[in-house]
Amino acid sequence: ILKDKRYKKLKDFFYWSVRRTFQDLEIQNHAVAEYLTGLLVYFCRTEMLYSLRNAQNEKLETVVEMLLEASQAKEEKENTSQKRAREIYQHLGDYIMFITGIFQEYVIRLGCLDFYLREGEIAYRYLFEYDLKHYIPGASLFLELSRRFEFYSGALHYMRKTFFRDPEPGDPFLDFSRQLANSF
Repeated sequence: ILKDKRYKKLKDFFYWSVRRTFQDLEIQNHAVAEYLTGLLVYFCRTEMLYSLRNAQNEKLETVVEMLLEASQAKEEKENTSQKRAREIYQHLGDYIMFITGIFQEYVIRLGCLDFYLREGEIAYRYLFEYDLKHYIPGASLFLELSRRFEFYSGALHYMRKTFFRDPEPGDPFLDFSRQLANSF
């Protein structure tokens, strides 16, 4: 999605918003700013929120379903299963970062904020360890996201409160999508 020219304006908008937020909060981490920008662009397509599927080709719609699928893939010793576990953990970490940052009030209403923050941290820690073990460049980014998960989630929440209007009562995902559509 990030390389698709149709999303350039959206990427520029989110990059500006993230960089402004980082300036306000005195965060100086370009790699994290780039990563969070990509994450925001990716999840603007609502179908990407639930893009993971299990072996039966059913959508994984909850954090618990994603965790179960990741756990099963991680337990299998095949290389493809390990890559699948990494894919799931990355989606899980990104999904939780997005949801807890942009839709924090919704997560609080569900009573899941602490659980989500802990699982997001664990997901990024898994990515760091996997990438380090397999000599994949950029592993340190996931260590940073893991160690400061709640902080970066809070930065996204600050960004949403500062640069986006509060959603009207109703579906928070739909309201956010409308705001983005009206921005361009």
